[in-house]
Amino acid sequence: MPLIPINMREGTLARSDDVIVGIDLGTTNSLVAYIKDGKPYCIRDAAGKHALVPSIVHFTPDGQMLVGDAAREKLVSDPANTIYSVKRLMGKSYRDVADIQDFFGYQILDDNTESLVKIRVRDRFFTPIELSAEILRALKQRAERELGRAITKAVITVPAYFNDNQRQATRDAGRLAGLDVLRIVNEPTAAALAYGIGLDPTHSETIAVYDLGGGTFDISILKIHQGIFEVLSTHGDTFLGGDDFDRLLAQLLLQKAGFTADVVLSDKAIGQAIRLQAERVKKALSSSEVVDTEVLGKTVRVQREEFEQQIEPLIQRTLECCASALRDARLQPADIEKVVLVGGSTRVPIIKRRVAEFFGRTPFDSLDPDEVVALGAAVQADILAGNQRDLLLLDVTPLSLGIETLGGLMDVIIPRNSKIPIRASRQYTTSVDGQKNLKIAVYQGERDLVQHNRKLGEFILSGIPPMPAGLPKIEVVFLINADGILTVRARELRSGIEQQIEIRPAYGLTEEEMARMLMDSITHAAEDMQVRALQEARNEAQTLLLAGEKFLQQNDLSLSEIEKSTIRSLLTSLQEAAKGEDKDCIQTAIQALNDYTTPLAHRAMDAVIQEAMRGKKIS
Repeated sequence: MPLIPINMREGTLARSDDVIVGIDLGTTNSLVAYIKDGKPYCIRDAAGKHALVPSIVHFTPDGQMLVGDAAREKLVSDPANTIYSVKRLMGKSYRDVADIQDFFGYQILDDNTESLVKIRVRDRFFTPIELSAEILRALKQRAERELGRAITKAVITVPAYFNDNQRQATRDAGRLAGLDVLRIVNEPTAAALAYGIGLDPTHSETIAVYDLGGGTFDISILKIHQGIFEVLSTHGDTFLGGDDFDRLLAQLLLQKAGFTADVVLSDKAIGQAIRLQAERVKKALSSSEVVDTEVLGKTVRVQREEFEQQIEPLIQRTLECCASALRDARLQPADIEKVVLVGGSTRVPIIKRRVAEFFGRTPFDSLDPDEVVALGAAVQADILAGNQRDLLLLDVTPLSLGIETLGGLMDVIIPRNSKIPIRASRQYTTSVDGQKNLKIAVYQGERDLVQHNRKLGEFILSGIPPMPAGLPKIEVVFLINADGILTVRARELRSGIEQQIEIRPAYGLTEEEMARMLMDSITHAAEDMQVRALQEARNEAQTLLLAGEKFLQQNDLSLSEIEKSTIRSLLTSLQEAAKGEDKDCIQTAIQALNDYTTPLAHRAMDAVIQEAMRGKKIS
């Protein structure tokens, strides 16, 4: 099952000279690179100076979107409508980001559920996928301007610590931007390729890649043998990076200027200004021992030693991750032959010093740490283009595989181009009280609605014990063996009820049919995203409507007539909105219902607890 090279514009199999770009979609900055004169090269701006594109999207009052440097200028003047660090939100739920919501100057919707996070900009609602797609689209346009041709294929890098949801979200963002994402590559692997590590198939070595970017930290231990990259272990933290250094330094600046954190919390614009000021001071401290700066009209002096003391706990956390990764790989620091530094935050002198002390060797840092991942992505793209034939490309799934979920949506379990053999699973539940049977319909394709994809088969998981909706835990497992045979199994975890189906290899599609399906997914990406967003909003609305009716029944005596009347009115408004075609209108109605009922739910819970504890002593 080889990769299918296609020309997305012309609808034909691609020429061998089609350019595949490498993209580093970063938390703070993003870059795009390609192979130029046999070497990886990061594409600069129109002036030929800067390769970095700030990962920032700004919404103007008239609804236009600015990306990159133009958006960065709006961080202070209009923080509520300027979205940054969106990579931190990719594939995340509200609960995942609750503890860091104050970090962001814009509004993240919080309905206390496991739903994927949404961002409100004025009266519109966006997912991190949609916003990341805008950044990718800007990178795509930069590459097209440089090369004078349409760019339709890319390799995109992600932190090695990214989970399946985050990787799939990155793929979806690429597709929405009009890119066929040939491979999602771990950033550490890309960094190693940028330094030429692993390109000699006769040489074997074990390396460590220490990657400290703006928002994420990863440590990966790689064993490279005969051109094959094997990840022995990975560790890290998706919420640790240079942004956290900035936050601690901002606190230090405020403290030195005699202000409290309340100043930042009371005014988002001031908070952004302090954050940007801290970032400038941090960069200056990398080359100077002392920096003087102004904070809200007061001059303060910061010494490098003070800054290092502030971030010492964070540095220690990264080294603890390094130790864990070595333990998982059953190695000692002395077993590591090379250490590669990645990410702009590794420019901080104490980072280089502490990493060198930990591993007992001087790390590789000759390449620009901001560019090294993008450069490696370009090398990986060159390999996919067939220009590095000594490196192994494992067989991959030609199209995504998944199942049908509520509303006829395609839920991808194994993304296309996943290496095989592979096992992937996801948990689901019932949508109706007392549901005993669940149909598992398996599809192949890249569209968001199953009606546009190819059905491979279906089976019924029967005998589920009657339980309230949402209580059963049904695990659906996709397993593709080395021969390309797909087995799909569904199991209700509480009762052990199980059923499965086997689907033979190749899935009966020609290369031309696969090419057409891939082109359709690119052509209709924006349309599909709108349809999916609308259907997901309707699904969420339906769940809340049922929950709202239950809430009214269960708390009839504790709610006032005004409260009950208001809830019924909000439920009616939501029901009417759900019948329409405007997902933002549905989300507004959902938020209005959540805003009103959340404090009532807390009050009801407190009453239940008080009743349960009545007459009991707490020792």
